[in-house]
Amino acid sequence: MDDQPADSLAATLRRIERSAGALATASVARMDETLVWFRQLPADQRSWVMLVAQAGVRSLVEFMRAGPKSRPREVSDEVFAAAPRALARSINLQQTVALIQVTIDVVEEQAAHLAAPGEERDLREEVLRFSREIAFSAARVYARAAESRGSWDARLQALLVDALLRGDSTDVLASRAAALGWADAPPVAVAVGRSPGGEVAPVLHTVYRHARRIGVEVISGVHGDRLVVVLGGAADPLNATEKLLEGFGTGPVVVGPAVASLDEATESARAALAGFRAAPAWPDAPRPVAAAALLPERALAGDAAARRALRRDVYGALVRAGGELIETLDAFFAAGGVLESAARSLFVHPNTVRYRLRRIGDVTGFSPLSPRDLFALRIALTVGRLDPRGGASPVAPGDA
Repeated sequence: MDDQPADSLAATLRRIERSAGALATASVARMDETLVWFRQLPADQRSWVMLVAQAGVRSLVEFMRAGPKSRPREVSDEVFAAAPRALARSINLQQTVALIQVTIDVVEEQAAHLAAPGEERDLREEVLRFSREIAFSAARVYARAAESRGSWDARLQALLVDALLRGDSTDVLASRAAALGWADAPPVAVAVGRSPGGEVAPVLHTVYRHARRIGVEVISGVHGDRLVVVLGGAADPLNATEKLLEGFGTGPVVVGPAVASLDEATESARAALAGFRAAPAWPDAPRPVAAAALLPERALAGDAAARRALRRDVYGALVRAGGELIETLDAFFAAGGVLESAARSLFVHPNTVRYRLRRIGDVTGFSPLSPRDLFALRIALTVGRLDPRGGASPVAPGDA
C-alpha cells in the first residue's frame, strides 16, 4: 500500500466524498445510541459534533488523496476548527477519543460499500492510519486549549489578587472569583512568600496541584517577586500553607488571619504582606509563620495595624486589668527576667510575681516567661505609652 500512487484509490475516494454526509449522520446516530453522556449534550453541542464528523470525513479523503509520500507528517487540526473552542471545554479529551472511535468504526463497517472492487483492504489500512493521526491531532487541540486556559486563569487570578490587595469593592472581587469557580468556602486566609521564579502559569499550577491534594481552594497570583495565595476552606490555614510550601521560593512565608469570606480577605492580605516585609527581622521565625506572631516586627517596620493591635489588645488589656501588672512587668524587665530580683524591687513574695506574670499571659496572650513573648510585651508597652489611646478607655471606632 505504501508504494501505491495516490490515484490508485480514486474510485474509492469519489465514493467516500459522495457518502460524506451520510457517514457523518450515521456516526452521530451511533454516538447517540452508544454514548450515554453524548445524549445529554445540549442541541448546539451535538450539532458541533456533527460538523466535526463531516470535517473528519473530508479530512480522511484529503489524507488518502495525498498519498503516503506527499501527505504531511501530521493531520491538520482543521478537523476540529469546524466547532467553537467552547466544545473543548464541554467535552474532555477522553470523550473526544470516544467520538473519533465511533466515527472510525462506522467508516470501517461501511468499507465494503465504500471501497471500489479490490480496494477494501487498502481502505481499511488507510482508515487505521488516519484514526491514529486524528487522535494525535485531538491531543494537540486539547493541549493548546489547556495552555490557553492556563494563561487566562493566571491573568484572571493576578487581577483578583491585585484587587484584593488594593481593597477593591466586594462586587469586583465576587465577579472575578466567580469566573474562576471560587466557592468561597470559609475560613479564608492569605499567604505571602517569595515566588520561585520562572513562568507564572507553572508556578500557579504547582500551588493548585498541592492544594487539590489537601482539599482546599486556592486563588494565587505572582506580584513582582512575591507569590500571594488565597486559601479557602482550610480549618487551619497555617497548617495548610505548610503543605503548599513547595510552591513558594526561598525565604519567609507569612499567613494572614482567617476571615469569614473573600469579601473580608483584604484584611488578611494586608497583614500577610506587612508580615512578609517585617519577617527578615526575625531570622529564626518558623516557616510558615502567622502574621500575628510578627506583630512586634511589623510595628517597628511602621505597620499601623500592628501598632493598633499591640496598643489595644496588649497594652490596653494590661491597663484595664490594673496597674500592678504593668508595674510588675516593668520590674521584670529591669531585673533582666530574674523573678526573685523583680520580687525584691517590688517588696513582694516571688510567688506574687509568679502569679502576676501568669495573669499577664492570661490577659494578653503573651507569656513573660517566653523570651519571644517578652519581646512582644516590651514593644507593646512602648507603643502604648507613646500613644495611650488604647489604654484604659476603649478605642474609638475610627481608630480600630
